[in-house]
Amino acid sequence: MKNIKNILFDCDGVLYQDLESVFGQVSKRMTKYISEKLKINLVAAKKLQTDYFHKYNTSLNGLMIHHDIPPKEFLNFVHDIDLSFMEKDVVLRGEIEKLDLRKFVFTNGSSEHVSNITTHLGIEDLFENVFDIVDAEYNPKPAAKAFDLMVKKFDIDPKETIYIEDIAKNLSIGKERGATTVWLINNEYWGKKESDKDYIDYKIENLSLFLKEIRLLKNS
Repeated sequence: MKNIKNILFDCDGVLYQDLESVFGQVSKRMTKYISEKLKINLVAAKKLQTDYFHKYNTSLNGLMIHHDIPPKEFLNFVHDIDLSFMEKDVVLRGEIEKLDLRKFVFTNGSSEHVSNITTHLGIEDLFENVFDIVDAEYNPKPAAKAFDLMVKKFDIDPKETIYIEDIAKNLSIGKERGATTVWLINNEYWGKKESDKDYIDYKIENLSLFLKEIRLLKNS
């Protein structure tokens, strides 16, 4: 940990873990958008949404490829959700704040969504920068192009970087580029897929505790 200078956080499923409460809403709005835009019923829309997600890593990617969907319109619509239930995470804030590293968010979502999430968690001022799907030119993780564009934007060396994800397979490119990779253990079908691969350096159960361990190791 001594030569680690940067830490990359995925947003959904990492900065908070109640995916169903947040992404459940996003998913419903995706289905509604697809249904209205393509003039198909909700069942067919949901199937298309799932198929594209599995095939192209984001539903949006598939929609852009096959239906020429305007991405910003899609992102604005699906991330217009109610987060009033989300409470400030004082423990997480304390651990991120105490960590003497450059801190970034690397997401397949939009920067507006990250801002919404981090504001509700009370950690919005702790990150130096955000890299979102627009920055990635709509190439979703784990695409090499997304990772390389992110490295360029943040001006970081992957070999000095810890990268934390809830979707195990997204870490593959991070490891390839030399980052220290961390999978936040979860039982989501898509999240745990490929979680047995050797491109994962650490598996953790609690983000705040892991950040505390990094701090103690760096200071020892």
